[in-house]
Formats: sequence, structure tokens, C-alpha cells
Amino acid sequence: MYYESIGTGRPIVFLPGWGGNNGETQAAHEPVFADRPGWRRIYVDPPGTNNRPGDPFITDQDGMLDAIADTITEVLGSDQYAVAGTSAGGLHARGLIKRDPDRVLGLMLRVPAVVVDRTLRTLPTDQYLQRTPAWQTKQDNYYDAAEQTADLEFLGRIQADPRTYGLHEEPTLRFERPTLIVTGRQDTMTGYADAWGLLDDYPTATYAVLDQEDHDLPVRRPALYHALVADWLDRME
Repeated sequence: MYYESIGTGRPIVFLPGWGGNNGETQAAHEPVFADRPGWRRIYVDPPGTNNRPGDPFITDQDGMLDAIADTITEVLGSDQYAVAGTSAGGLHARGLIKRDPDRVLGLMLRVPAVVVDRTLRTLPTDQYLQRTPAWQTKQDNYYDAAEQTADLEFLGRIQADPRTYGLHEEPTLRFERPTLIVTGRQDTMTGYADAWGLLDDYPTATYAVLDQEDHDLPVRRPALYHALVADWLDRME
């Protein structure tokens, strides 16, 4: 697997959404670290993304999680790390904690996919979302570009069936270290309501629903999002 490492200090592993790559996660989070030393950011490209073919031995999310966990161990050895997951990357992040909770310093979930079966998700409408030129620019620069460089056949086979798109073992586990959950009020992909049910697992979590943000957040509220991430770092420090 490909990854990019920036900075030195406590490690944070950033996991992108399904079919995404490290470009968008870097753009969303690097501004937080512009004047904040002491953190090593590791941005991961899962198999099947960023011009890399899918692994034929990976047939479900458990296989994807195995590959991510192996890469983290390859890069960090047995060191502790924080983990931040976007969308499906949030499922991977929770799966990592389920496997080895003592190793994880803190958890951040951005627009997390909580309910695997899309037909069962509680979703809002985007009736009140005001799309701006910044929204379109992000689509063009990151999401459309990521789709063009992804192995869509490989990813689509896993995503097509909730039995392969979800982890075989539900990643439910009480985790008391600093946690941040950020959702979009107009997110029609994963919504915001289903993530509320995670709070019993994370008794020290900050939970935020940002108006005028959808599954692409942050677009209209980057300063607020960066402040929430900075607070999460404060709590881990």
C-alpha cells in the first residue's frame, strides 16, 4: 500500500473514504498542522486507489482492514498512534480499535459510514444546502480525480453487497480516549443521525453536526472544522 508521511512526532493515521486517496484528506487536515509541530501525519491510499490495482486476495472489508493494519505495523512497528477515518475509513478506524484498543491514542470520525446497508440509513435531504464554487472545485480536484484513478471494478465488487462491505465482526467497543465525530447536516450519503448512536461507545466524544456541509465537508465551514480537529489534538496532548 502507498502512504505519505509528513512531519515528526506522535503519529496520526488518516484513512480516506471508499475509493478516495490521500489528496483530499491532506487538503482537509494539513492546515491544522501549519503552526502545530509534534505530530506525524500518515496519509494512506488503500488498495484499489490512486492508480494502484486492487488486490485479488481482498474480497471484503476484513481483507481491506488486514491490509491497512499490516501497513500501519510496517510503518510504525508497535508504536501507539491516533487514527482518523473519513466515511468508510471511519469503519476501518473503528475496526482497528476493536482489534487493539490500547494501541490507539484517539479516534476521529468524519462523515462516518455507520450503517453499511445504504437502504437502511437515516438520511436527510440537501434541500437547504447552498452549493458554492468551492464545492464544485473540490469535486473536480479530488473526488472526480480519485474516481478516475481508482480500480472501480475491484472496489465495486466489495461495495455491492452489505455482507462484504461491512466487517464480519461489528466494531462496537467502549473506547474512552479522546474522540471526535463530525457530520454534515445535509449529508445525503451517510447522514448525521446514525452516528449519534455511537456515543455510548465513546464517552469522551465531541459530536458535531455542521450546517451547510454535506459528505464533502469541510467546504463551507473549514475554520469550524479545523477548530474541532485542533481541540481533538489538544485533548490527546
